[in-house]
Amino acid sequence: MPDAGCRIPDAGYQMPVAGWRLAVGGWRFLSTVSPMEYVSSDEMFELVHGRRTDDPEWFMFGDTVVVPNDIVSILAPQMSESRKGTIERVLADRTDNLTVVVEGMVDLGNVSAVMRTADGFGVQAVHAIDTADVYKRSRRTTRGTDKWIDRYRWADVEACFRYLRSDGYRIVVADIGDGAAPINDIDLTQRSAFVFGNELEGVSHAAREAADVAVTIPMAGFADSFNISVAAAIVLFEAKRQRWARFGTSGDLSESDTERVRAVWYLKSVRESRLHIERALADGYGSTGIE
Repeated sequence: MPDAGCRIPDAGYQMPVAGWRLAVGGWRFLSTVSPMEYVSSDEMFELVHGRRTDDPEWFMFGDTVVVPNDIVSILAPQMSESRKGTIERVLADRTDNLTVVVEGMVDLGNVSAVMRTADGFGVQAVHAIDTADVYKRSRRTTRGTDKWIDRYRWADVEACFRYLRSDGYRIVVADIGDGAAPINDIDLTQRSAFVFGNELEGVSHAAREAADVAVTIPMAGFADSFNISVAAAIVLFEAKRQRWARFGTSGDLSESDTERVRAVWYLKSVRESRLHIERALADGYGSTGIE
C-alpha cells in the first residue's frame, strides 16, 4: 500500500483545554488551548510494519540456510539461563489461533497499547488495516513488546480478511451496534481474529458487513464503550478463559512454529547474533552440530 501523505492541520490549530483561574472578584472558568501533536505516516508505518518470524531472511547467512535449532544451539551460550527460561515460558503460552486486527487507527498510543495487550495474552500476530492519513502521537508505548510479535500491515479490509480466512480464521468484530452478541455468549475457542475499529467510529461498515460474527462487551455505566486497548484486553481474556476451560492450556504453537519463533527470538536477544552464526559456520558448524 503506498503511504498516504500526512495532512498536517494549520499551524495555529490547537485543542481546547478547560481550566480555572483566580481573577478579581473570585475564581473564573476559562478556556485555554494547547497544541495537539500530529506525526507523519512514517511513524505509524514503523509501528505496524515489521519483519515477521516467517521471513526466510532470518535463516539466510550468505548462501547458507541455517535451520532454527542450529541457530539456537549456536547462540545459547551467549544467553543467560534466566533469559532462556523466559523465552521458554512465553513460548509455552503462545498462540496463533487468536489474532488481533486494528482498523483505521489514528493514535499511535492506542495501537501500541493493543500490541502490548496482545503480547500479554500470548497472541503472536497483530494485523493493522492502515487506512488513516492523519496520525496522533501519544506517550504510551509498546514497551518493546512489538519486538516479539509478528506485525502485518494491510491496505484495506478486503485484503486483510481474505488472508485471515485463507488461514482458517473466523472474523469477529467488536461492535456496540444492534445485533452484536455479548462476548460471554459466543464460543471463542475457535480460531478467531478479533477486529477493533478506530477511536471515534469503531469498526467500519465494510468490516462489519464482512465479519462472521459481531460481539459486544456488556456495559454497566453511562459510557457505551471502552478504550480500544481495554476492549481488546477484555475480549482476549474471555477467549483465553474459554480456551483454558476447554483445553487446559492456551498455548498452541506447532512444534515447527515454536522452533522458528524461538530461533528468531534468540537472534533478537543476542548482540551481534548474526556475527556469531557466521563465525560458527566458518569454523565448520554443520547441520547437526560442530564438526
